[in-house]
Amino acid sequence: MQQLNFLQVTDSVKVGSVKFTRFLQPNLVTESYDTSGSFPPNSTYDKNRRLALSFLASNVTARNGFYNVSVGQGSDRAYAVGMCNPGPEPGFCSNCIQVESAKLIQTCSNQTEGFEWQTDDNIACLVRYSNRSFFGSLGSSPRVVFFSTGELNTNLTEFYGIWEGLMTRVVEAASSSNDSVSLSNRKYYVVDIAATTATANIYALMQCTPDISSADCKECLQKCVDDYKLCCRQNQGGAVVRPSCLFRWDLFPFAGAFENITVASPPSPAPSPTGHANTTKKESRGISKGTIAGIVVPTLVVVLVLLGLGYVVCCREKSNIEADLQNGDDITSRHSLQFDFKTIEAATDRFSESNKIGQGGFGEVYKGMLPDGKEVAVKRLAKNSGQGSREFKNEVLLVAKLQHRNLVRLLGFCLEEEEKILVYEFVLNKSLDYFLFDPSRRDHLDWTRRYKIIRGIAKGILYLHQDSRLTIIHRDLKASNILLDADLDPKIADFGIARILGVDQSRADTSRIVGTYGYMSPEYAMHGYFSLKSDVYSFGVLILEIISGKVNSSFYETDDTPGNLVTHVWRLWRNGSHLELMDPAIGEIYQSDEVTRCIHIALLCVQNDPADRPTMSTIIVMLTSNTVTLPVPHQPGFFLQSRRGREAGAEGLVSGPSIPGSIDDGSITCLDPR
Repeated sequence: MQQLNFLQVTDSVKVGSVKFTRFLQPNLVTESYDTSGSFPPNSTYDKNRRLALSFLASNVTARNGFYNVSVGQGSDRAYAVGMCNPGPEPGFCSNCIQVESAKLIQTCSNQTEGFEWQTDDNIACLVRYSNRSFFGSLGSSPRVVFFSTGELNTNLTEFYGIWEGLMTRVVEAASSSNDSVSLSNRKYYVVDIAATTATANIYALMQCTPDISSADCKECLQKCVDDYKLCCRQNQGGAVVRPSCLFRWDLFPFAGAFENITVASPPSPAPSPTGHANTTKKESRGISKGTIAGIVVPTLVVVLVLLGLGYVVCCREKSNIEADLQNGDDITSRHSLQFDFKTIEAATDRFSESNKIGQGGFGEVYKGMLPDGKEVAVKRLAKNSGQGSREFKNEVLLVAKLQHRNLVRLLGFCLEEEEKILVYEFVLNKSLDYFLFDPSRRDHLDWTRRYKIIRGIAKGILYLHQDSRLTIIHRDLKASNILLDADLDPKIADFGIARILGVDQSRADTSRIVGTYGYMSPEYAMHGYFSLKSDVYSFGVLILEIISGKVNSSFYETDDTPGNLVTHVWRLWRNGSHLELMDPAIGEIYQSDEVTRCIHIALLCVQNDPADRPTMSTIIVMLTSNTVTLPVPHQPGFFLQSRRGREAGAEGLVSGPSIPGSIDDGSITCLDPR
């Protein structure tokens, strides 16, 4: 087997802050840590880090190859992930995780973040830790590129064509896992081979961590391939590693899994033109310039035209989708999404009352089972509902394009005569309000689960606002539109009144106010202006409901009691008694700093002026980093002053409580969360 000497190439922006320490060949082992953050030896964080890493080895195999854990509280909390697929013998994964965890602790002796990938004789093994929560987020930096010192000595044009085809195929295959399946069954891992000659092959391996979405996996792997092509495509093998993904290729089988792959025959060389096998250089130079021009010029024109058309198509794609929604795209032509009414009727036992699982603003929802045994949620729009064909097409066209673990997935639709039906993935635990506002069920949601739900909703909204192909405002975020899966992870649902912003738009207005009062931002409810900050306001109300277990509209004004949840929380915050907001069902097991931070973020979200509300990307950073200083919240929108306060004339309602370390007049300073 060829011995490879990989060289290290790092991002220029990371030189001096990232260190990769050890490489073993022919296997690739990388140990990485970021020296931008460090901790004192034997500190509380160090102990938590070691304990978290010690949990990985025994749990990775038991949890089907992937396990994440956190240990500690507050700024000393350590987060860790281990991943491995079954090896050639029992105990392979646990041994790999145990050995690499120990090496990572030794190498990254006082760094707050570190990760390690290893490709061994069977499959990649990953260990990663951090002082911040990274579960479910794409980790694309730092990245390191490795390449063999040996250069290719074959027909490069033909080789590159085969190489490119293999990489494209493997990226697609590795990132094709269904986001709706559980983490334990989600595998972003592929090995494949392409033959270059009768005796030579190209071997490729790609893998992502299963906690990220398929779209993030594809993005991560494609970046790895692009990085390698930019630096060292002429070399005989290489690898690119990022915290969330690994890419490696070579001219020899470096993983045992290649043994089970059938290699397709190499492409046949192009035959020489008949009668011209012995054409001399002198004869070839005899072609006239006119002939060459006659061939090259038309070809160049065609290429330029095609490139121009491609550019126009790409630039207009977003506006065309929006036009589809407004002008009425013919969704009946989307056969891959369309169900016939008889199938839906049979799946729901003729929409029997026993299968009814809820009622939305535009119709009833039923549980159903398709002929293949797949459970689905069927939303049957009421014939006299406010959602006509426009809203129906809106939801179909919109949701069909969205793929994120915190968004409910649309499987199809039915449009026959007066029937308008949407078919969604079935989400086991109904909606958030089913648990949150029911005294007999709310104790299922401890603080850890509620905090996880808050972060999951935030990630889903961020995807709608920033990371999807379109810029989408939901406009009806509320507890009943947040579904909970088997793991009580949130999924945002009901996109019937969602709106798409144009490329250059930051806000829009409407004369038709739709949504749910209590969750609407002041500028939308009173003037019809909506923007991304409208969803931010609704998210702030949701946070307060999740913490308190109370519906925003459940407060009734008396002489001393304000008339909504937002006003009640603002009063508590000003008095420094904000922890009184906590739902008694949570009990005493919670982290007061996390609760305080969430209330603080919620109050920033419900500011009266949209410009004062943070963006969702900033909110994600606020939720996941304890080092970000939050600005002082001011009086929220829809603040209802008590009658006694109005009679007294003026209460100072512009400053927050004095909580050391939690608020500051300074601006937010944070890193890009992605």
